[in-house]
Amino acid sequence: MTIASILAHKDSRVVSVGPGEDAVAIAGTLARHRIGAVLVRDGGGALLGILSERDIVRALAKEGPVALSMTARQLMTADIHTVRPNDTINHALAEMTDRRIRHLPVVEDGMLVGMVSIGDLVKARISQVEEEAESLRAFVTTA
Repeated sequence: MTIASILAHKDSRVVSVGPGEDAVAIAGTLARHRIGAVLVRDGGGALLGILSERDIVRALAKEGPVALSMTARQLMTADIHTVRPNDTINHALAEMTDRRIRHLPVVEDGMLVGMVSIGDLVKARISQVEEEAESLRAFVTTA
């Protein structure tokens, strides 16, 4: 199963913020969309970074209340790890585990085509395992 199969069943819109948005506005965006991370993009749509709830919490712990006025550019992770649509779910899960991250932008030919979360990947993997188990049950009962 590939990342493309997950994107086919998921809303293709990716929530983004501008590099100048402050932490309070970003927290509002995360809450409104019920998501854990947003992409930071410039006015032309270029991917600058990724910003998660954890990034905001870490800034609050380190900087105190001043963190609330920090911008996405100041808070984001600029070293973005991505996957491609033809990558396997297992590959993406391994990337997330190794890097201790929960979201991966999906890029094809230099263009952003979506984003997957660890929840998306686990849900797809569970579905795949259930299908395999059902196939085995059917095979055993008909053999």
